[in-house]
Amino acid sequence: MTEFLSSFHLIGGVAQLPPWGYLVVLLVITQITIAGVTIYLHRHQAHRALDLHPIISHFFRFWLWLTTGMVTREWVSIHRKHHARCETVEDPHSPQVLGIRKVLWQGAELYRSEAGKPETSEQFGHGTPDDWMERNVYGRYSILGVSLLLVLDFVLFGVIGLSIWAVQMLWIPFWAAGVINGIGHWWGYRNYEPGDASRNIMPIGAFVGGEELHNNHHAFPSSAKFSSRWWEFDLGWFYIRLLSLLGLARVKKLAPRPLILDCKEKVDMETVRAVIINRLHVMAQYTREVILPVLRQERQHTDASWKRLLRQARGLLIRDVSLIDARARGRLDRVLGQFSNLRTVYQYRQKLQAVWGRSATSHENLLKALQEWCSQAEATGIQALEEFSRRLRGYSLQTN
Repeated sequence: MTEFLSSFHLIGGVAQLPPWGYLVVLLVITQITIAGVTIYLHRHQAHRALDLHPIISHFFRFWLWLTTGMVTREWVSIHRKHHARCETVEDPHSPQVLGIRKVLWQGAELYRSEAGKPETSEQFGHGTPDDWMERNVYGRYSILGVSLLLVLDFVLFGVIGLSIWAVQMLWIPFWAAGVINGIGHWWGYRNYEPGDASRNIMPIGAFVGGEELHNNHHAFPSSAKFSSRWWEFDLGWFYIRLLSLLGLARVKKLAPRPLILDCKEKVDMETVRAVIINRLHVMAQYTREVILPVLRQERQHTDASWKRLLRQARGLLIRDVSLIDARARGRLDRVLGQFSNLRTVYQYRQKLQAVWGRSATSHENLLKALQEWCSQAEATGIQALEEFSRRLRGYSLQTN
C-alpha cells in the first residue's frame, strides 16, 4: 500500500498538519475531555443536576475511557466522598489536611489510592452505570482505552502524536486532580461560606470548563450552573445550554435565587423558609451590607497599627469558626475586643447562623427566633445592621 503510506510520511503520521494545526487538535481534544468530566462525571453522574441523552452520555463514557482511563463509578464515589467528608481526615484530597504541595503535585496518586478502596465505591457509587459495557470493557480494561489512544495518536500524527498523547494523559491529573482539588481549596476568592475551604480561581475557564468556580459549586453542589456573579463565566454551562437547545440535555437543578419584596414587613413562616433555603445568599449579603461597611468605618477612625490588624481580620470575620486555627482566633478576639460595633455585628452573624442550625426545633420556634433576631438587630443602633434586618423581612419564596 505505497510502502505503507510512505512510512507514515516519514513518521509524520497520516494527518499532515502545519504546526498550529497540532495545537488546534490538542485544544479540541482536551476540551472534549474536560467537557466529559464536568458535564458527564461531575454535574450529571455525581450530583444529578441534569439529565443527558443516552447517546451523549455514552459518548462521554467512551471518550473518558479512551483519554483518561477513569471509571465512572470510581470518580463519582470519590467526588461524593469529598463533599461528604470535606476538609476532614477522610477527605480523599483536602489540602487543608494533606498540604497544598501533596494535593497539587500528587493529586492523581491520591485519586488512585482512594479508588483502590472498595468501601468508597460501595458507599458512594450508587446510581452509576452498571451495564455490559461498563462491567466488561470500561471498568474491567481501563488501561486498554489509553493504550488504543496512544496507537491512534501515533498513526494520525506520527512522532508528534506521542507528545499529544502525553499532554492528554497529564491534562486531567494536573488540572482536575491537582489544580481544582488543590488550589480550589487553598487560594482564591469566595462568594459564599459553605463551611469548607473551597475557593473560586479565575480566570482559567478555558482549561477546566467552569470547574474553577469551586466555591460556588460547594455552596450549591446540586446546581447544573456554577457561575454566580455577572462577570463569572462557566464554560461547562455554555456547553450544557447548547446540548439543551439540541434536545440532548435537560437541566434539573439550579442554585436558588432569593426573592426580596420591599413591601413585606412582617416576618412570617414564608420568611423563615425563604431565609433557610437562601441561607448562603443571606450570609453573603450580610458580609457585603453589614460586616464590610462596619469594618470600613472602624478603619477610618483608628490608627495605623489597628488598621493593619483590621485588614488581617477581614477574612476571619466571615469564616466558619471550624476553619480558623488558634492563632487566627487570637487575632480575631483581639480585634473584636477593641471595636464594639464590629463585635456586635459579628455576634449577630453567629446568632443568625444559629437560627437555621436548630434542625431539631419546631417551625414555630424557628419563626420566633428569626422574629427576635430582627427585633434585636434593629435595636442595636448600628445603621447597616438595622437596614439589613429590615431587608431580611422581605425574603419570600419563588412562585415558579
